[in-house]
Amino acid sequence: MINSIALSLLSLSPSASSNGLLSSHFDNVLGTSLDLKIIANSEVSACLAEAKVLAEINRLNEILSAHGSSEFSNWLSTRGESVEISSELREVLQHFDEWNAKTDGALNAASEHISQLWRSEVPSVEARANAMAEVNQPHWSLDESGATRLTDTELKLHSFTKSYVMEKAASEAMKVEGVAGVVVNIGGDFVVKGDWTEKIGVSNPRNSGENAEPLAYLQVNNKAVATSGDYRRGTEIDGVSYSHIMDPRTAEPASEVISATVAHEDAVTAGALATAFNVLGVATSIDLAAQYPEASYLIVDKEGAEYRSENWPVTSSEKSAISLVNVKEKMWTAGQSLDIKFELARFEGRARRPFVAVWIEDEKHKPVRRIAVWYNKPRWLPDLRSWFAAKREAEFDVASVTGATRPSGEYTLVWDGKNDAGEYVPLGKYTVFIEAAREHGTYQLIKQEMKFDGKSKNQVLPGGEEMTAASLSYKAK
Repeated sequence: MINSIALSLLSLSPSASSNGLLSSHFDNVLGTSLDLKIIANSEVSACLAEAKVLAEINRLNEILSAHGSSEFSNWLSTRGESVEISSELREVLQHFDEWNAKTDGALNAASEHISQLWRSEVPSVEARANAMAEVNQPHWSLDESGATRLTDTELKLHSFTKSYVMEKAASEAMKVEGVAGVVVNIGGDFVVKGDWTEKIGVSNPRNSGENAEPLAYLQVNNKAVATSGDYRRGTEIDGVSYSHIMDPRTAEPASEVISATVAHEDAVTAGALATAFNVLGVATSIDLAAQYPEASYLIVDKEGAEYRSENWPVTSSEKSAISLVNVKEKMWTAGQSLDIKFELARFEGRARRPFVAVWIEDEKHKPVRRIAVWYNKPRWLPDLRSWFAAKREAEFDVASVTGATRPSGEYTLVWDGKNDAGEYVPLGKYTVFIEAAREHGTYQLIKQEMKFDGKSKNQVLPGGEEMTAASLSYKAK
């Protein structure tokens, strides 16, 4: 049984009671992170399914990537002649043609050309006009035998292509005998297949830490979930933040919508709609969604207003009960938070994420809050020496979270000033612990005392071999 190596054993349906759950985590997968769950009747089946997922992602990346010697990159170097292409590349190019038409040009494989204009400065009106002309034209033609590139404009298969890859990878896992279900999560987008229901929280675009309280929850079975938003990968120019999502019709960053989450049985549809909603704005997005009544969505505009489809499931936000204790002391309040940011070391190619533990202790060295524990096999927990020495609990009953794609290896966790019982703690001095251990590898512990007194402050922490950078940002409202 694979129960012995599971991250956590979640409730299985009666028909799946003989199955176990294998969970694994990788960084530097399609430029972000991969979290994978395999529900199977043996460790052998689960590990084979994991290998199938990774192999399929590799195979499709070698076809669709805009970098290196991929098939798409090689095709980009051609001009004016029909070149034979794979069925996968043809399928993705066809999807772009279809969605460009369905969204009146909001989705365009050439929008990367506009992104380059907004790297370091606000482009001139003339530059934007030129970019619009270059982007909004046919860039290829398809025939029975191949594809012809028609322009020199920079192209990138972004948007729903990640969803396309995830769907193919999950399907490969489900072909393995003994596998009952699979959850593929790449950078906050999900594909859930088989006899498994995944609880997924929707990230708050203005408080998007890995463990921050979600806006809402979804129970997902045999569906895909995609989220697109202006956070995590935006650009700052002269002190102003701009979205990385571009509107090819105006050559400007999208601005009306800051987050859109879509659930749909088809992964490409979920990914395309989530991105399109950011570009189109609220009213046009709702009109487009009417063509897909089976899709459910949650859109958040720049003012923080939420728009949910009629079929969006009504679920509890499951916020922790709050009870103020020892009211004679000055307490944390709901307006305060601590962002704990760290960057894991990057390695050439894909790498399994190290085991990580993050927690808070008070001045008496008593643990008050478990922030996160990431591991895949309980027998390796002793590698997190400081965490394990105190015999702290490692299991967490938490939802997966869908959110805008994060850069590979960069993580943000949030402490809301509550202890493990959901109670606000007194203001004062606390120590933040960030511990990382790589299986059969290196070890690093960062600990930093910080005074929480209602005054905002930032602190940069020293990096090392496993965590190359870290920082603390206390926000006192």
